[in-house]
Amino acid sequence: MLNAADDAFAERLAQAVPGLWIGAPEPRYLEEPRGRWLGQGGLLVKPTDTAQVSAVLRACNAARVGVVPYGGGTGLVSGQIAPDGPLPVILSLEKMAALRQIDSHAMQVEAGATLQQVRDWAEEAGRRFPLGLASQGSAQIGGCLATNAGGVNVLRYGNARALCLGLEVVLADGTIWSGLKALRKDNTGYDLRDLMIGAEGSLGVITAASLRLFEPPAVEGTALFAVPSPQAAVALLELAQRQMAGCVSAFELIAGQGLGFLREVGPEVQMPFAQDPEWCVLIELGLPAGMEAEEAFGALYEAAEELVLDAVVAQSEAQRSALWELRESLPLANRRIGAISSHDISVPVSAIPEFIAAAQGRLTAMGDFRINCFGHVGDGNLHFNVFPAKGRQRDDYLAQRDAVKRAVHDLVVQGFDGSVSAEHGVGRLKVEDLERYEAPAKLAIMRAIKDALDPNGILNPGAVLRAKA
Repeated sequence: MLNAADDAFAERLAQAVPGLWIGAPEPRYLEEPRGRWLGQGGLLVKPTDTAQVSAVLRACNAARVGVVPYGGGTGLVSGQIAPDGPLPVILSLEKMAALRQIDSHAMQVEAGATLQQVRDWAEEAGRRFPLGLASQGSAQIGGCLATNAGGVNVLRYGNARALCLGLEVVLADGTIWSGLKALRKDNTGYDLRDLMIGAEGSLGVITAASLRLFEPPAVEGTALFAVPSPQAAVALLELAQRQMAGCVSAFELIAGQGLGFLREVGPEVQMPFAQDPEWCVLIELGLPAGMEAEEAFGALYEAAEELVLDAVVAQSEAQRSALWELRESLPLANRRIGAISSHDISVPVSAIPEFIAAAQGRLTAMGDFRINCFGHVGDGNLHFNVFPAKGRQRDDYLAQRDAVKRAVHDLVVQGFDGSVSAEHGVGRLKVEDLERYEAPAKLAIMRAIKDALDPNGILNPGAVLRAKA
């Protein structure tokens, strides 16, 4: 494959795409949030419309130059950077960030719009786009769809895939597929939309999307319930679903270790309990008109009996924001402590307590660690992260990192029939995990699809599937 830094190629690209912004990649386009890898790039291009994206891919495909699609750079599995191989073209969609159209049912947006912009446009129209992430100020909607992002509201609204009605995608050879129909039902053959969502730019570049909009709940409320165990948390979820079917928007598990990390390294947030509980759950309700959130939480607390130790119910929007700030600050505190190994895993909801106990036991037998387990109980997605013992650094455990990851992932897959990539994707970080844990038949099908749509292997080479030699 040709290096994008080749002067002759750069000149041909400029001639093939008049008006295209072309330059050397700045450092921010070569970095990823966890600092595990440093990317490389021969050229950075910033197209302004789908036609320019098409022309760029057509030129790169003809010259056998790799293309790494770049959104907001917030991905956690290194899908947005290429640390080795021939220097690629980094294709940033930041100049394609327009709202094309909106009505009460759907909106059509370009892929470079940030998730926060999309949410704001929906709110201005009196509607809601419910995908919510801590990184939504930077994460772009194209990247969210390319990774099938989850977030805190999957319990009620589903992953990014469930929120997308249609896509506009440019294929490796420059072909534009315009599939932006805002239809809830369309059974005309293979579902190409679902094929592209979650493909991490390895099958095509998403340039625009039609997104579902929702009526905002008339009443919303947030509370933090202290619980004695993950078993109690799952039982509380089941009780909340029975009492308020369809009204539980989020149900987030938070370990006392995570609160301890916030006290240890910040960021400084308002701590709701005088003494940190061993476990707690953050609950968000979206209720119909005529119901009161405080009353609903009170009824839940009374019905929970031995499942709940204490509770804090937000009495204002400021208090609601403070509770959510606590939850969204956990990853930053984790980063400051420095994880030995981080795991974005999913198991059946009913198996969460057993998995946590088994994983903690397995790691205790391996060494002295601190474990911060938090995440989306309602959909079985846990962030089970392993940290150094107090007073030690993660570099002290470099020799154990792979063994720790293997121990957790083996337990997830072999013990609980779970997934080692719940919401962050595969990227380049988990290619070996995919090969180790997925069925050969699935990998063969994926490779056949990749070869059919991208025979020269130019699209995000090395992401999801290993790049061909």
